[in-house]
Amino acid sequence: MATANITRDEADARSKVISTIAYDVVVDLTGAGVAEPTRQFLSTTALRLASTGGVTHLDIIADEIREASVDGETFDVAGFDGYRLPLPDLSEGEHEVRVVAVCRYSNSGEGLHRFIDPADQRTYLYTQFETADSRRMYAVAEQPDQKATFKLTVLAPIDWVVFTNSASVQPVDIGDGMGRFEHAATPRVSTYITALVAGDFHVVHGTVASDGREIPAAVACRQSLAQYLDADRILTTTRRGFEVFEESFGVAYPFDTYDQIFVPEFNAGAMENAGCVTFRDEYLFRSRVTSRELDARDNTILHELAHMWFGDLVTMRWWDDLWLNESFAEWASHFANDEIARRYGTDANPWASFSNERKAWAYLQDQLSTTHPIAADMSDLEKVEQNFDGITYAKGASVLKLLVSVVGREPFQAGVRRYFEKHAWGNTQLSDLLVELEAASGRDLSWFSSEWLETTGVNTLAADFDLDDEGRFTRFAIRQTAPSDHATLRTHRLGIGIYALTDDGALERTRYVELDVAGESTDVTELVGADRGDLILVNDGDLTYTKVRLDERSVQTLTGHFAGLSDPLARAVAWTAFWEMTRDAELPAQRYVALVLAGLASETDMAAVSTLLAQASAAALSFTAPELRADLNSTLVAGVARLLKAAEPGSDTQVLLAKSLIAASRSDEAVELVRGWLNDEEVPAGLAIDTGMRWAITAALAKLGVFGQDDIAAELERDATSAGAEEAAGAAAAMPDDDAKAEAWALATDEADVANETHRAICMGFWRYGQDEVLAPYPAAYLDLLGRISRREGIWQSRGYAAIGTALRWLFPTPLVTDSLVATIASWLEDNEPSEQVRRTVTERLDEARRALRAQEASRRA
Repeated sequence: MATANITRDEADARSKVISTIAYDVVVDLTGAGVAEPTRQFLSTTALRLASTGGVTHLDIIADEIREASVDGETFDVAGFDGYRLPLPDLSEGEHEVRVVAVCRYSNSGEGLHRFIDPADQRTYLYTQFETADSRRMYAVAEQPDQKATFKLTVLAPIDWVVFTNSASVQPVDIGDGMGRFEHAATPRVSTYITALVAGDFHVVHGTVASDGREIPAAVACRQSLAQYLDADRILTTTRRGFEVFEESFGVAYPFDTYDQIFVPEFNAGAMENAGCVTFRDEYLFRSRVTSRELDARDNTILHELAHMWFGDLVTMRWWDDLWLNESFAEWASHFANDEIARRYGTDANPWASFSNERKAWAYLQDQLSTTHPIAADMSDLEKVEQNFDGITYAKGASVLKLLVSVVGREPFQAGVRRYFEKHAWGNTQLSDLLVELEAASGRDLSWFSSEWLETTGVNTLAADFDLDDEGRFTRFAIRQTAPSDHATLRTHRLGIGIYALTDDGALERTRYVELDVAGESTDVTELVGADRGDLILVNDGDLTYTKVRLDERSVQTLTGHFAGLSDPLARAVAWTAFWEMTRDAELPAQRYVALVLAGLASETDMAAVSTLLAQASAAALSFTAPELRADLNSTLVAGVARLLKAAEPGSDTQVLLAKSLIAASRSDEAVELVRGWLNDEEVPAGLAIDTGMRWAITAALAKLGVFGQDDIAAELERDATSAGAEEAAGAAAAMPDDDAKAEAWALATDEADVANETHRAICMGFWRYGQDEVLAPYPAAYLDLLGRISRREGIWQSRGYAAIGTALRWLFPTPLVTDSLVATIASWLEDNEPSEQVRRTVTERLDEARRALRAQEASRRA
């Protein structure tokens, strides 16, 4: 059976036969020569390669192969199965393979995506090739170790803007309003980071200083979003990132242009195409945003810039070492943001935000039964696609932060510099990096790899101590535990802070100890004789990746005096400890919500405020027994309303609290309040009821049945954009109405032409707490969906990985979870033959469902 999957063994076998040298690709976007100009385009590939002799194939996903030749001799393409084009037996030496194919635009964000902006009917195209979708645009050896130079020529409307991996060029007029955009060849790069972006873009031209030269650095978006393109801030962040990375990595930026284009209907946050980075255009903010969103975008900009070194200049040999790309870019972006904050005096606190937000993602992922090592065994592309997750990104970055503290910042940077110098334009694996870090630091790091990179699961650390009659430690140790199914005990670089309450309610750190802990118990003799204080904070400074358990007195201290803890990073560690205790059913949801409401007023990190509000909302729903939810929701709404009333007008905190209040409102009084905001009634001073806030209110009222289709349509008329259409689709899916649910389910599961971003909005809007009766038929429909996806029936034969993942993740019946439903879905997995993606995603949802049920029991005992 033909399959789009590519295995590691197949890639290894191909690399024994061929080595790609140079691609010369012509992409014809004029519509000439194809039957469906709005759906198809013509692609011509000339590939020069070296062969040791033998039989192999190229990868291409196309409607038709028009021509194929080797060294000018045509060959039979009858063996083309829609995914692979077998090549004739190649003799030893260099060859040129030429392939002319009819390829297809996508609306799924995979391959060459085509978008018509409903605001003005302008056309925009962009590519997204990771993990293996360059084969949707040209014939290719689709694996990261087959690097080659890449020369792209584009035939397109002459008034379009065309971006590729090389500096932009002026088109040559070829008649009929069309132009030929012929770009210079790139250095040797992997195919998944090649790129084409074309259309009637709004462009702000800039430059970036790099190693004594000025390189072009454009920022672009579609015309209808031009007013929201804050190019000055984007370019400022970029220039500062260049400064930090070139200095820290010791290697100049490796390409001749650095363009950043914001594109619609993008599946990820951004993509590190060499010199031609694409971002989802939701990063162009149409409404009032907080510093948290701006800082997050800055971090994404720096993440993609870091990839120009980690991933583009030096690339993993196979996807087993995906972490060499993503973990490093995640760490490097926060490292750079922190350095920029120090150099330029910005208000950002990147490592506190990382601890509050990104590490929470890592802890969640690492406690699922599907967890995997940072350096994972990825035998094929299907496994790779599933591992773009919290472990590969956030756990990996956490562990790299730990490694820096273990070896020291200067030795770490020296090792990284040598790694880039030695492997520039090549491919590497884990051992290549560790060799350089060991040489630079003089330390054996084999233990680090075996404990941290090649194992799974998260440890728990807790203080274990005895006191004398005067409250001084007579014994102090750190106890380390691990779950039985992930039993590795690791070496941690750990900070321990002792805090005492002052008369004015501040928590003042009186002692701090930093040491390495390992095994089940590590004595901390430095603390013997010290006063125990009021708070013992294990992992103070957030040096390591671990769960923390607080002793009861520390819990009580923070319950009453969280505002007294002034250090944002210390607060982040404490907040994480409380949240993990709640997720582990050790702290009831009611107590966690009370903690959040008590501590939020003093929180200054907007990532913390955003995360805590989201977690409190989740606790009040999924972690609370159904019969207790109404009371806890009332407590949450009342508390958020009090905080909102006290918030500084126009502040970031006010915006986040208002959105939380809107989402949580259930009572008639609360609903009337937020509904009135749409008509400028009783709006808190300084709060802008802009487009984003209006859609938040519309979705909340639709979910409660207060708003219907006419109300949603009226709001869409105010915001007749693609983003507005996506918001409207999500709001309609949330309505507690039989017809609305049926229509939404059909769009999500049976309509092939629903664009990915709209599809995501529908799926995320569908399941809502408090709609049990209207949702009752859909758990069975979900099981049927699992079968159709696994068998690739109907639309699921052609829908891509992203859309499948969205359906599996967001159409899981979370609000209706019971022991019985969990058992039913688990039995389905056992009794059927689900695809790997179905098995993994549903298994993870079941893990979270079981965790929610345990937390609900804890809420009953509170």
